[in-house]
Amino acid sequence: MTQFRVAALYKFTPLVADKALQDRLLTVCREHDVYGTLLIASEGINGTIAGSPQSIGAVLNVIRSLPGCADIEHKDSFADEQPFLRMKVRLKKEIVTLGVPGVDPQKAVGSYVAPEDWNDLISAPDVVTIDTRNDYEVRIGQFKGAVNPETTSFREFPDWFRKFRETRPNARIAMYCTGGIRCEKSTAFALTEGLDEVYHLKGGILNYLETVPEEESLWEGDCFVFDRRVAVRHGLELGDYTTCHACREPLGPEDLKSPHFIAGVSCPHCHEARSEAQRQRYAERQRQEARAAARGERHVGAVLETDARDD
Repeated sequence: MTQFRVAALYKFTPLVADKALQDRLLTVCREHDVYGTLLIASEGINGTIAGSPQSIGAVLNVIRSLPGCADIEHKDSFADEQPFLRMKVRLKKEIVTLGVPGVDPQKAVGSYVAPEDWNDLISAPDVVTIDTRNDYEVRIGQFKGAVNPETTSFREFPDWFRKFRETRPNARIAMYCTGGIRCEKSTAFALTEGLDEVYHLKGGILNYLETVPEEESLWEGDCFVFDRRVAVRHGLELGDYTTCHACREPLGPEDLKSPHFIAGVSCPHCHEARSEAQRQRYAERQRQEARAAARGERHVGAVLETDARDD
């Protein structure tokens, strides 16, 4: 069975993020049958792509040729099926949207903590561990004892953090996210807010799950990922979650047993928020997708990819 290589990458570096670069990256990905999403902005590049190991290697070589990207780090995992349906290269104002002017990870970020040292840090009594991800991600897994800001968008994090800091002004702060990029922005923001000591998990949860043995782990649950795998667990093995096509919430085995779960139409998280007319549209979309699948085709218009969320 052919395995797909899934590469999650980011780099903060000054780029000329214009249509020429957008077209160049899109062309090389299409030439090598690589799918996923790349975001480019004047502050750098961010994204996740998937394809054959050789194809991903070819695309990474092109990315490494960009200014400041020669040493770009990426996190590899593998999937038995292509986790993306199409390839998108988007021009953005920020490669991860915090929405606070002047926050620049290229100037200053928090102290990196290796996965091997993370447990000792977050177990210290004077350390507050903060999950910088959004609520739907935290719901399926987080580090033991971590604070959940209960945000629906990363743009909400700065206001939440300012209020939270008033309650723990003297605490040492440790932050984490999926692959590390959100913490580049959140720790840089924390430093602009006057913190002297803030830490973040190098390589994020994905690096921790790949590096730290499960028997030593302080991670509880699965880790949400922005592709059709939905979630991974220790060793970056595939988790037990799927996605609601109506609201894009991750659904576990218990959610699928709910009377409010109707494949492609509703789930326990969105049933009450959807009108009957919306459910009928979703049901028709699901029928079209099923017919396309029976013909061996992809009904791309029916799919709401998890990587489309604005975080």
